[in-house]
Amino acid sequence: MNCTWAHPILSGAETKALEQRLFAGDESAEWQAMQRAGHAVASAILNDYREIGGFPSAGRVLVLVGKGHNGGDALIACDEILRRFPEAKADVFFVYGAASMRPLAQRAWHDLVHRHPTRVQSIRAMAANYDLSIDGVFGFQFRPPLDAVAIKTVAAANGLPVRMRAAVDLPSGIGEADAFRADFTYATGVVKREALECANAGRLRYLDLGFFQSEAPHADDLVITADVLSPLRTWRDPHSEKRRQGHLFVLAGSRGYPGAALMAVTAALRSGAGLVSAFVPESLVPAFAAQVPEAIWIGWPETPDGGLALEGIHLLRERMRQASALVMGPGMGREPETLALAADVLKTLRVPVVVDADALQPEVLAGAQTPLVLTPHAGEFKRIAGEKSLRDYAKASGVVVVLKGPITRMCAGGPVYHSLWGGPALARGGSGDLLAGIIGTQLARTPDELLPAVCRGVAWHGRAADELARTYGAEAVRTTQLLDFLPAALRMGE
Repeated sequence: MNCTWAHPILSGAETKALEQRLFAGDESAEWQAMQRAGHAVASAILNDYREIGGFPSAGRVLVLVGKGHNGGDALIACDEILRRFPEAKADVFFVYGAASMRPLAQRAWHDLVHRHPTRVQSIRAMAANYDLSIDGVFGFQFRPPLDAVAIKTVAAANGLPVRMRAAVDLPSGIGEADAFRADFTYATGVVKREALECANAGRLRYLDLGFFQSEAPHADDLVITADVLSPLRTWRDPHSEKRRQGHLFVLAGSRGYPGAALMAVTAALRSGAGLVSAFVPESLVPAFAAQVPEAIWIGWPETPDGGLALEGIHLLRERMRQASALVMGPGMGREPETLALAADVLKTLRVPVVVDADALQPEVLAGAQTPLVLTPHAGEFKRIAGEKSLRDYAKASGVVVVLKGPITRMCAGGPVYHSLWGGPALARGGSGDLLAGIIGTQLARTPDELLPAVCRGVAWHGRAADELARTYGAEAVRTTQLLDFLPAALRMGE
């Protein structure tokens, strides 16, 4: 699929070839790109620092600088941070000496000292602690192994009690046992494939520098950008009415897991659905209707244990023509009768269905006759796909898969789309139920564009989680607070 909201993920060698085509040895163009990269890194660091209370006004920065352009990026990022925080100070550690740097990196160093002569110093030994460490030693052209000088430097930096460790492009020594341990890695211009496979990269961020405005090389892996949310950032049709904004059905819940259904329905409503009809165990309807009166609550006959009984399928069949999409699975449980119902639903409906949680069973999916979006975590994916890869399973089964994880990946059998938003704030019960509701709404509004709708829902969910964590931290929050940050997630920058 050709789109403007996803950029290629490239190897180091592919990135080098791209930059050679873009800059063609033009030092002025390279300097402008370095300036953009450094400023983007600084802004991203300060934005992420909000999660632990914000960068201190008199913060102390350690910059690790190697020979190449990564060191220049790191120095320009430091310059920008000092500009924004007039009481902050920086120590710069040149791993191979300042004279070893490439000309543009030396230019960045001279500019930094010229602008902040009393607040920047070159050091030979690192201090006891720092508020921020920026790793600019090696970039994507690093070839292992680390030499003795680099091993000693990185080991010393890793041993410091630093509040935040940030790597530019890739953690120095990536793939090595002695590599820099980053809390965040900021991929400038291009997401490098090596960073996706690196255990010590921390949380990966993509900083778009405009490299793909004129060309986007073919790639099997892509990173989605904030442009995927463009359809949600414009005016709603002034002549629109609720049915034109999608009618989402939700078949979910049980007496044992009532909250999952309520969260999926609430998320659907908060993410723009015109109508939501919720089919839940009949004993739950009075309480749910009191809490969320905007939804249409339909009581479903229950099994003795409180699950959704097979006999209730007529409730869905008689309303099928009203549905734009369906979310099925949150909180359903695994009773055999309920799973038989789920399988029957997938043979009956002809609208896109988001299949989540307990409904993700091989026997449920086997006879499906309708477009499917599956939203498994790693364990659920192994249950339905066995040893197949994400791409192979999606291609063989003809479904769209959203494989949830620290980096959520989406595939319809072609390229794999990666979302880098979200983070550990989502590592709590209920986040998947909210995601199912948000994706369901996007499908209900654009049922003929499955993959873009899915990527839009995943991006919106992840960006809202980021903004939640930056406002309240990642610890003392509730999952449903994420919904309060859906508006902010549409307005925040990349």
